Parts: sequence; C-alpha cells; structure tokens
Amino acid sequence: MLFVHGVGSTAEIWDAQVRSFASRARCAALDLRGNGAVPDPDPAAITRAGYALDAIAALDAMSAEKAVIVGCSLGGVVAFELARRVPERLAALVFVGSFAAYPDAEAYVARILAAVEAAGDMATFARVRTMQLGLPPQRERETIEQMARKSRASYEAATRATWTGDYRADLGSIRVPTLVMVGERDSVAPRALSEEIAAGIPSASLVEIPDAGHVANADAPAAFDAHLGAFLDRIAES
Repeated sequence: MLFVHGVGSTAEIWDAQVRSFASRARCAALDLRGNGAVPDPDPAAITRAGYALDAIAALDAMSAEKAVIVGCSLGGVVAFELARRVPERLAALVFVGSFAAYPDAEAYVARILAAVEAAGDMATFARVRTMQLGLPPQRERETIEQMARKSRASYEAATRATWTGDYRADLGSIRVPTLVMVGERDSVAPRALSEEIAAGIPSASLVEIPDAGHVANADAPAAFDAHLGAFLDRIAES
C-alpha cells in the first residue's frame, strides 16, 4: 500500500494508517518532491507528471509489482496520473477528499497564490490557511507545522499542479476496485466532487466519514481505518 499526501501535508499525515495496516500489507507513505524529504527541486520539476514519477519510484523501491494507492486531495491527483501512466501496477485505488476536476480551478489557484503573497512567508500563510479549515487544536498544530515546512516556491508550484488537472475523461477506463471517501465537513473538496469520481468509475463505491473535514484520515482515523479495512477485505474476497 502506498499512501500519498495532499498539498498542505507531508507523508507524516499517514503515520497512523501505516501503523494500522502494516500487518496486512507492506506500507509506505510517500513525501512528494518539494516537501523537505530531499533538497528542494527546481519548481519547474514540481508537476503532476513529476509526482507520478515519484510514486513509480516508490513502488520500484518497494519491489511492488502492484499496489493499493491511497491518496488524499493531491494524492488523489497522483492516483489519477498513475491510472493514466501505469494502470498495470494498480491493485486498487482509494481517493480521499479528492476530485477529477476542480471547479474554477484557475481562479482558485489565483486566490491561494494571492494569499501566500499577502502572508509573505509560509509560516504566516500556514496559520491563516489552517484557521479557515475549522480544525481542532491538535490538528491545527499538525497542519501548520507540516505546511510551514514547505518552501514558498515549492508550495506555489504544488498549488498549480494540484488544482488544475482534469481526469473526467479517464474515469470510465479505470477498472480496478475503487473506494472514494469524503469527510462530512470537507469544505475544500465537497461531497459533490467525490460523487463525480464514484459515479464515473465503474467499480467505485462512496463513503462519507462523519465529523471529518478535508483530511479525513487524520480527522477521524478510527472511522477511516474501519472503512479502508472493510474495502481491503472485499478485495481479498474477490
């Protein structure tokens, strides 16, 4: 299983799931380029294609011919890129708070970039952005710390890459078992965007996580893990 984080997170956001599912599969959480795991790349290298290469390299390092890809937000975008590029390496897909195409993407990106400019540095922006998400105090601290760790140039490039893809035409060609999860309180990628994914992929099912926001695995880990575990059971039985 390969867990892929969102634009505001790092691989650490999956720590609980890596522990929870380690007895069922070889698990890894990927730090995408520009997130501090290695020296900052040229921002021009921070693209959806580049992220796909990161994920493929992780699968190679795990000697994984096939894997379950679990992606939150940007991680779901990476899952779509993998489905486009290396479908033979996918055992199943799990989308969390993600989207096949984000509404008014260019305008949304422009608003985020303007907010980064107004903040002046990533630490300040992280505090402002996190306060808008309505997170509990523990999640606020975690989110601010992970977001503030990113360089401004990397975050801006990642923002452009995250929100501007369009995979709607790909949905019908995805044939692996697919679970789509969305937090009940997700104001970043509301339920309608998950419904679009689930309706378009022939084998997909949709689950809403109560009392969770955009990063449902961290907001409600027990409920998230239960649904993911049940999905894995269904795959194993098929």
